[in-house]
Amino acid sequence: MIQSVKGTHDILPDKTGLWRQIETALHAFMHKYGYNEIRTPIFEKTELFKRGVGEETDIVSKEMYSWIDQGGDNLTLKPELTAPVVRAFIQHNLGGQSAINRLYYKDAAFRRERPQKGRTRQFYQFGAELFGSSYPEADAEVITVSYNFFKELGIKDLSIKLNSIGSEECRNDFRKELRNYLKPLLTNLTEISQNRFEKNPLRILDTKVSHEKELLKNAPNIADFLTNDDHVHFEKVKELLTTMGIPYTIDPLMVRGLDYYTRTTYEITSGALGAQDALCGGGRYDNLVESLGGKPTSAVGFGAGMERLIIAFENSAKYTSNDSIQIYLIALSENALSQSQSLANTLRNDFSVSTDMLRRSLRSNLREANRSGAKIAIIIGDEELTQNSVQVKNLIKGDQQNISINKLTEYLSNLDL
Repeated sequence: MIQSVKGTHDILPDKTGLWRQIETALHAFMHKYGYNEIRTPIFEKTELFKRGVGEETDIVSKEMYSWIDQGGDNLTLKPELTAPVVRAFIQHNLGGQSAINRLYYKDAAFRRERPQKGRTRQFYQFGAELFGSSYPEADAEVITVSYNFFKELGIKDLSIKLNSIGSEECRNDFRKELRNYLKPLLTNLTEISQNRFEKNPLRILDTKVSHEKELLKNAPNIADFLTNDDHVHFEKVKELLTTMGIPYTIDPLMVRGLDYYTRTTYEITSGALGAQDALCGGGRYDNLVESLGGKPTSAVGFGAGMERLIIAFENSAKYTSNDSIQIYLIALSENALSQSQSLANTLRNDFSVSTDMLRRSLRSNLREANRSGAKIAIIIGDEELTQNSVQVKNLIKGDQQNISINKLTEYLSNLDL
């Protein structure tokens, strides 16, 4: 038997209603904040991610699904969604059409990493990008959008970790001090962190290894290296969040895993997720548009995983599926089959209706109607055909009535279906 590829999963009918509920909420929520949806192709030129995400990142160096197609182009299934949105922003000159662009997306992404709870090799992300503003108001808005969306869904135990990694100028000085601090400790670091020591030592701060976290407790604090402009910017972000009632804690180790971030970085976690508690992350990336060939454009955004959000939602809120059919229609004789199919077609103008396809007994059909979640069973036999009526059985209350077909729609409309 052929099974799904390791690290991928099927979303079955008992879960698709939950996904749609969250997706519908996302579209409505983003509309309230003035964000417009953008959709980009499922694959892009590999160079986009090498330049945009960074060749030394784990994503680009280890995790991408890339290939050379028949025309000789080097292509990649997109492993993250910000770089494609930036590419589209540049290609279609969205910045020339409007000084400020608020965009959001929901799409599949692909990374060949070790599958674990809430993390798969084909996964789904949603997020938002705000292009055009270098001011702290943009940072505060994006953080607020992501936090308030989770809050509106009823996700429990939300926390925001906030930091500033400053401008490139301050990060160069910080890298030097961080390397000086870590050099005597190199032999105690994991192989991954040792590789990062030369390439990008800031990534070591993002370690999830407990003994490395201990070693970093006395490491230099990037806040001590911020320029005056960086400091003023970050203080205003914090002030705006406080004014809007958005709670946060400062985490000096919050650097994020992508090379394009500047100044503000943040992560939202939820206690409803357990140990792997990150719901979303983001921050400012003022140099990415220019590095990908566009005009210098300030930007800030976030990305969030749908799979983890689904887990957090199920652990936080009581989900009731609204996917059940309302009416199950049963024909008791071959003569009633045509009438039942015609009636079902008519009723579908106002209700969701399912019919028997196996010509089962009444008892079996009623059992199937209950299993399907239907509230009403409509029964047609030879006797009902002669009377131009149907039997309407309320599967919740258990009562049953004979109703004329001419009055059936009106009768059903008065029920709580």
